[in-house]
Amino acid sequence: MALSLKKLSQTLPGSVVCNIVLSYAVFFIARVIFFIANGNYFYDYMSWQLLGEMLQGGLVFDTSAVVYCNMLYIVMTLLPLHYKERPAFHRITKWTYVTLNSVALAANLADTVYFSFTGRRTTATVFSEFGNEGNIATIIFKEMAIHWWLLLIFAIMVWGMAKLYRMPKLKHPMSSPMRYYISQTVALVIAAPLCIFGIRGGIGPTVRPITISNANQYVNRPIESAVVLNTPFSIIRTIGKKPFETPAYMADAEMQRLFSPLHLPSDSLQFKAKNVVVIIIESFGKEYIGSFNRDVSGYEGFAPFTDELISHSLTYTHSYANGRKSIDGMPSVLSGIPMFVEPFFLTPASLNDVSGIAGELNKKGYSTAFFHGAPNGSMGFQAFARATGFKEYYGKDEYDRENKGNNDFDGTWAIWDEPFMQYYCSVMSRMQQPFMTAIFTASSHHPFVVPQQYRDTFPEDDNPMHKCIRYTDHALRRFFESASREEWFGNTLFVITADHTNLSSLPRYQTDLGTFEVPIIFHAPGDSTVTGMRNDAIAQQIDIMPTVLGYLGYDLPYVAFGCDLLSTPADATYAVNYNNGTYQYVKGDYMLQFDGERLNAAYRFKDDAMLKNNVLATAPADTIAAMENDLKAIIQQYMQCMNNNRLVPENY
Repeated sequence: MALSLKKLSQTLPGSVVCNIVLSYAVFFIARVIFFIANGNYFYDYMSWQLLGEMLQGGLVFDTSAVVYCNMLYIVMTLLPLHYKERPAFHRITKWTYVTLNSVALAANLADTVYFSFTGRRTTATVFSEFGNEGNIATIIFKEMAIHWWLLLIFAIMVWGMAKLYRMPKLKHPMSSPMRYYISQTVALVIAAPLCIFGIRGGIGPTVRPITISNANQYVNRPIESAVVLNTPFSIIRTIGKKPFETPAYMADAEMQRLFSPLHLPSDSLQFKAKNVVVIIIESFGKEYIGSFNRDVSGYEGFAPFTDELISHSLTYTHSYANGRKSIDGMPSVLSGIPMFVEPFFLTPASLNDVSGIAGELNKKGYSTAFFHGAPNGSMGFQAFARATGFKEYYGKDEYDRENKGNNDFDGTWAIWDEPFMQYYCSVMSRMQQPFMTAIFTASSHHPFVVPQQYRDTFPEDDNPMHKCIRYTDHALRRFFESASREEWFGNTLFVITADHTNLSSLPRYQTDLGTFEVPIIFHAPGDSTVTGMRNDAIAQQIDIMPTVLGYLGYDLPYVAFGCDLLSTPADATYAVNYNNGTYQYVKGDYMLQFDGERLNAAYRFKDDAMLKNNVLATAPADTIAAMENDLKAIIQQYMQCMNNNRLVPENY
């Protein structure tokens, strides 16, 4: 029996089956490595039953990815072209197989690291996201050095694939060429529909091709879908896909009644021409700030100056990002556009007419400028800044021209935060008032380094982000010290927030909601109305634009998906974000999770910070139904605005 199986595995069809099984094994091992490496996001919620369901779901997505990755190999092997023994061709076929599966393995292992920064599997937009980065090779090599053990695993697994690959052996001359051609044709005819079924994720006319969002049917929390998915599938299935499909949840009139992003001013507004300074701090999650974690015994955080600033500012206990990447933060903070499905300016919708705080204040005669210490063009920020109305852009190029011979580049991303924020302050002092500016910092970021002179001042600990946060908080202190001496300081509204969260140590910030928790701080020197820590309202990044314009008494219409936190009743404030195929909606005491078709969960997030108890079945039905309808109206409005160029009032 064993001998006959061995002979069967050496036939062309038999060798294909064996090698496809080997490909499955490679995907499975990569999933196990991913799960173990990122276990702090999953272990507390895991049961053997759930793990079994996730692995079952993983098999569905692996089947699709295995077929995609091995399609060329399958065709090369099963096409009836090999009646005569062709060893050279079979070697080419073998290395085609090994190469394609090695690329898939590399993608899966890379996401083992990248997941901790994004909270989801990588999609095709990664190629656009880093398309302008000239230092990407340097970053990759540094990551390889840091995660050498993954590189070792990769080498061992590639070697294993090459050794375990089943090479077909043909006996010639065959008793009949016709038998060979018939057997190959039959094998190909059988393989073709199986490949189609595998790619689609099932058999039958009612089965729709699986997408990333289908992973949620195998998990309890959206973040767990990353275990079910694999990276090759996530990339392949998002290539060339239109991200914004408009749902028909309700009639347009009902949608407009429930939610509209068009803000219309009242007739009584009196505009006050104060300066506006928006500071977006890279990866500055609430976890790192003591003021938001007083309930954690002995926890002081890593940003003492920010804590000091909060004591003289208006901020919010419940405040959230609208995305998980840097390219999500800029549209959310500066234009009131959340990230749904894919990052806004990696999609065709980025060609829409779009405004923002700068564009609106240009209409009031403001000077406007955006600052980012990376090489000009990095992350697409310069293009987006220009599209949203910033008249001037100051990046590494401008910094270097004004500071010839400097040694302030961090070697990877940008000018160090401290010198670049000092430069930011000095340029603002040259600008004509009133001005609106924004800066996007860079140092509190991978690869987790600080300037040489601060290596001992800001020591390492178990979380490499802490050292970077200490440094950036110090840079923020130095910025405010310099700004406070400037004539324009007392007539300025400062807004401090983060683009997204980053590496986490406290379990609360590893939940589906906790991974979005960022500070939103409004600081207006000398204005006592902009003070206090509010725990009654919900705040989000897309509220910043309406709140700033509301504070100034802006008297023209504009489009933004958030609300003015200063004038909106607390019970009407909300937050929304998109988490691995699931929309999350926070309002009042509840957080809903909605997959686009049905509600999957509801949590009393204020009392259940770890989101352990799904109360969807027991929560007040009318409250949940009203929240669901509000969320559907927001989603439908968003998709219509994206697809119909309705991001400015004249187009709405």
